[in-house]
Amino acid sequence: MKNLVKWMIVGIVVSGLVAGCDRRGTEESAEGGRPLVIGVSLLNLSNEYIVMLNEAIESRAEELGVKLIVNDAQRSADRQVRQVENFILQKVDAIILNPCEREASSPAVDRAKEAGIPIINVNSETRSEPTGFVGSSDIESARLAMDYIARRLDGQGRVLMMQGFLGQTAQIQRDQGAREVLQEHPGLQLLADQTAEWDRAKAITLMENWIQSFGDRIDAVFAQNDEMAMGAVIALEQANMKDRVVVVGVDAIADALQAIKAGRLDATVFQDAQAQGRRAVETAVNIVRDQPFEKNVLIPFRLVTRENVDQYAH
Repeated sequence: MKNLVKWMIVGIVVSGLVAGCDRRGTEESAEGGRPLVIGVSLLNLSNEYIVMLNEAIESRAEELGVKLIVNDAQRSADRQVRQVENFILQKVDAIILNPCEREASSPAVDRAKEAGIPIINVNSETRSEPTGFVGSSDIESARLAMDYIARRLDGQGRVLMMQGFLGQTAQIQRDQGAREVLQEHPGLQLLADQTAEWDRAKAITLMENWIQSFGDRIDAVFAQNDEMAMGAVIALEQANMKDRVVVVGVDAIADALQAIKAGRLDATVFQDAQAQGRRAVETAVNIVRDQPFEKNVLIPFRLVTRENVDQYAH
C-alpha cells in the first residue's frame, strides 16, 4: 500500500511538471520561442492599393519577426472563406483579413472566431464583428472627394459616379458619403452611376459608354478608387474632353499622384496603406501576446490636389 501511495505521489508530481512544460512551451511560442504565424487573405493583388497594403504588412511583420502566409483571394469571397479555413487547419496564431465583400466574407470571420483564432479586418469591414479592425472611414473619403467637386463646380453641374466592386464595404460607404454631399448641393445632378469593379480597363470602357450617352453634359466624375479614376481620365483624354471635366479618385496610388502633378487628374483622397498594414500586424501581435490593443483603429483620409501633391508623391 505504501508503495502504491508513493507511486501515486510521483505520478502527480510528474504530471505537474509536464503541464508546467506545456504552459512554458505555449508562452515561449507566443513570446519568441518560435515566430508567430499570421495568415493573410487579401482582396486582390492585381490592385495597386492592395499591393501597397501587402508591402506594409510584410515590412512590419519582418521587423517584428513574424512569419506570414499570404493568400490572394482574387476578389472571390468564397475563395477567401476557404483560405481562412486553411489557415485554421494550419493552426496559425492570428489572421489578417482584407474582406472581398461585407456579407459574403463574414463566414470567414465567424470560422476564425469559432476556432479561437483572433482575426483582424484591415481596410474593409464585414457584417460579422472581427477581433479587431484597422482601416479608415470610407464615408469620409467620398465626402472629401465630392466636396471638392462641389467647390470646383460652384455647386452647379452634372456628375457621374464610378462604383467599386458591389457589396464591398468601401463601395457601400463611398456611395453613401457621395450621396450625402449631393443632397447638400441641390444644384449637383447625378447623371448616372455604375460599377467598374475597381478596375482601370473596365473604367475606360464605362467612361467611353458614358461619353457616347452624355457627351458635353458631363461636368465631373467621382471614381471610388484611383484605378477607375485613371481609366476615366484616359477615356476623356482620347475624346478630347478632359480639359472641361473634373475627375477625382481615392487612394493616392503612384499613378494618380503623377497624374495630378502633370495636371491630368484633378484630385485624389489619400488612404494610408502603410499605416493600415503596419497597424494590422501590430494589432494581431498584441492580441496573441495578450497585450493591450485598440479594437477599432481609424486612420484619417486626406484630400490631395496639385497644391499639396508633393507631400505624398515620392
